[in-house]
Amino acid sequence: MTSLITINNALCRVGRHKSLKVEKLEIKQGQHWCFFGPNGSGKSLLANLLAGRRIESGNYVHYSNGFEPRRDLHIVSFEEQQRLWERDNRLDISDYTDSATDKGTSVLDLIKDSRPVKDEDQSLLDDLTEQLCLGPYLDKGIRFLSSGQVRRVLIARALYAFQPSSAQILVLDDPLESIDIGSQRTIRDAISEFLKEDFSSIQLCRRPSDILPGITHMAVMKELKIIEHGSIESVETKEAYLHFLAHKPTLPNNIPEKMISKHVAKEREPLIEMLDVKASYGEIQIFKGFSWSMMPSHHVLIEGPNGCGKSTLLSLIDGENHKAYGQNVTLFGCKKGSGETIWDLKSKFGVVSNELHNKYIKGWRVLDVVVSGFFDSIGLYDDSGAKEKEMAAEWLSFFGIESLVKNYYHEVSFGQQRLVLLARAMVKKPKILILDEPCVGLDDYHRQLILGVLDLIGKQTHTRLIYVSHVKEEKPSCINSRLSFVPDDGGGYRIVTSSD
Repeated sequence: MTSLITINNALCRVGRHKSLKVEKLEIKQGQHWCFFGPNGSGKSLLANLLAGRRIESGNYVHYSNGFEPRRDLHIVSFEEQQRLWERDNRLDISDYTDSATDKGTSVLDLIKDSRPVKDEDQSLLDDLTEQLCLGPYLDKGIRFLSSGQVRRVLIARALYAFQPSSAQILVLDDPLESIDIGSQRTIRDAISEFLKEDFSSIQLCRRPSDILPGITHMAVMKELKIIEHGSIESVETKEAYLHFLAHKPTLPNNIPEKMISKHVAKEREPLIEMLDVKASYGEIQIFKGFSWSMMPSHHVLIEGPNGCGKSTLLSLIDGENHKAYGQNVTLFGCKKGSGETIWDLKSKFGVVSNELHNKYIKGWRVLDVVVSGFFDSIGLYDDSGAKEKEMAAEWLSFFGIESLVKNYYHEVSFGQQRLVLLARAMVKKPKILILDEPCVGLDDYHRQLILGVLDLIGKQTHTRLIYVSHVKEEKPSCINSRLSFVPDDGGGYRIVTSSD
């Protein structure tokens, strides 16, 4: 087999105190690798080093003759998804058009741009459109698609870039993450068509259940090192891999009394009440005629496939969506639009979401991020007192990450960042904690830890949970009420309420 990429004795600095170390790694044509490890183990960093996206790549990474990473290596990742969204939003000209709309980059244009016009392959494009169920979205702008739908588009884009005249490597950064079960099956089937001898791939994976069929080799990573690598059959029998599977979190028994709000909601007064509510974007009806009450005894699961309208419903609840005004929406006994400010509403909600996760850029220390929850700000701009800092430190200690208090947020692992955001949401003792797919991007250890902690919050505090998920039965056990998006006979979705 032809060696496409080789790394020798690489040292790649991460932040101020850590470095990725790779003694030797060789990727050959026709091999399909899985870089496997927990949050913060260095998988994405290693992939960027291989792709020539690190300044150290020139010193340690060697490519075969004729292999050009910019042309022949294709990455599908959350970062790429975010970059494309940000670019489209930056170029949005809606305010300068008569129709007040700007579709932005269409799905079809994004896919076709991955290869030169002279090399267009309509047959391949048609096959990918069918395999990944993209037909209804080809003319839509990517900014109007759900995260899961955009993932399918990016996979089609990467596969369409395939050039049989030169060696190709596809890098998939957790391609099944944040994807509903139906779309996961679609993606697995489409990718498996390309995992052949004349094509190579690298999957970054943190959960055994997400390893794609067709993987031939595995590198197990821990603390920015490759601790085992070789054929997948041999690595899966080694201690390094088996130890990772056996690693389970230790949960605290109780939440300290001083961290629990003394406010108790009136038993028969709804926290949230919606009567005949509807939501749409342009001519697209998201849902209509929806009526629902969330009582103080409820912990609610909102479930449904990618793109069904879960996030839209959330934004009507927490005040982020202006479409709630003029409709019959009552929050905490006060009808929406009756004089409350957005900050009045924010003070009653704690939020953990991928959108919030992505807003915290470099420069904020972990303690600052948690304290900012008192002010509902991104970052800390107000003077905080000893009381706020003490409560923030208490929640960090409760989650077992008190040692990170002085670290910069961008330097801690993804799983630790998610715990920091949960601490940020809880410091103000919110009436409702909104969790928009909080386990996305987490390894099994941190998923179990987050779900276990949420159960404690649901059972031992007066904070009620609204938990959004598309993953079947991935929820805290305290959930006792459901809002399920199901396909409607007339197109779109309707919301069905039920009790657990």
